[in-house]
Amino acid sequence: MNALRFPSEFVWGASTSAYQIEGATKEDGRGVSIWDTFAATPGKVRNGDTGDPGADHYHRYAQDLDLMRELGLRSYRFSVAWPRIQPNGSGKPNQKGLDFYRRLVDGLVDRGIRPMVTLFHWDLPQALQDAGGWESRDTALRFAEYAEIVFGALHTRDWLTINEPKTVVDCGYRQGVHAPGIADWDRALVACHHLLLAHGLASRLLHERHPGRRIGPALNLHPTYPAEDTQACRDAAERQDVIENRLYLDPIFKGYYPEETLPADRSHIREGDLAVISEPIDLLAVQYYTPVFVGPDQLRVIKHTTRQAGWLEDYPDGFHDILTRVHRDYPAVPLVITENGLATDDEPGPDGRVADEDRVSYLRGHLAAMHRAMKAGVPVEGYHVWSLMDNYEWAEGYAQRFGIVHVDFESQKRTPKDSAIWYRDLIRTGELH
Repeated sequence: MNALRFPSEFVWGASTSAYQIEGATKEDGRGVSIWDTFAATPGKVRNGDTGDPGADHYHRYAQDLDLMRELGLRSYRFSVAWPRIQPNGSGKPNQKGLDFYRRLVDGLVDRGIRPMVTLFHWDLPQALQDAGGWESRDTALRFAEYAEIVFGALHTRDWLTINEPKTVVDCGYRQGVHAPGIADWDRALVACHHLLLAHGLASRLLHERHPGRRIGPALNLHPTYPAEDTQACRDAAERQDVIENRLYLDPIFKGYYPEETLPADRSHIREGDLAVISEPIDLLAVQYYTPVFVGPDQLRVIKHTTRQAGWLEDYPDGFHDILTRVHRDYPAVPLVITENGLATDDEPGPDGRVADEDRVSYLRGHLAAMHRAMKAGVPVEGYHVWSLMDNYEWAEGYAQRFGIVHVDFESQKRTPKDSAIWYRDLIRTGELH
């Protein structure tokens, strides 16, 4: 096939998150997070794995920054660990925590790599969970105070507020398979509202106090399709779309919730909240992994190839469809892809090479679909592969590898996989073959 060319100004990057890679969970004044607590609870995480050692990035960040430069990355999206900044979720900041992220940002800038900072990637301070977590309105207010501390400390342009509020709501509060491990839909909807309120409060703060910077949420969007061409399946797919996508897009862009998601008791939704939640955003971070095909019984049907992660179907057309749908149905803002990737069972061969052909195939297909959406007028300005390196994959522990760089978790040796070399060449040429 002919090479697909990307604009010269297109920004290529990679993403990580604090709890997944940093390790050092008890060092330099860091407080306890809900993921420390959840991982330490028997039976919650595969093999009893915890966030230590992660990829030991807290100690090896300079080496990792050099690796990013060698791969030609132009952007690095990372998250700040709230418990490193405020060990108990409020009060005076922990200077050693701020200093770590300052060193990280300075190191990126020195290497010509743009920082993109995520304020919250699921590691809520345990002290706030003990006081009610995201079911408490106070947590959203505490988040705004935390955001202002980080805004003041890190002089970067692009900010993301909440990473995947849907995963917190669905996995943490509806199914209970992620921290904090609650399984109650009514409580999940309360948590959802306060997560979105936190996003709005932080966005408003940045606009008021730090003009010239940009901010938006990071939403994992799943295009929904009928599993069969029947009216029952079409209706089911439409219902699924409400909780996969519209529950988050509608309040942020339009200032209201889909009627179907409003609980009988709405006392947690106060006057003025939706005006805060719909504070205009400067960019939307889109995270795409998989479509959702729905049967007439509202249950998901897997219709395409999956690999190490059974929930992740390889369906590039879904990427194109969700990008064009967001552009069509919501006010136009710049889109940045902040996660897209595949878990595969990667180990170095006898020659030391990590041949991850499945990942290269997945990325090639999805980047071609994204290119098609861009040609159709969707304003995508950058792409970040998930993930820069193998890491702690939440409830799966270290059993699933999403990185383009292999990490030996015992020795902490980094080995760029074939996908990393392929990605480096794509960045250099701007051409997808």
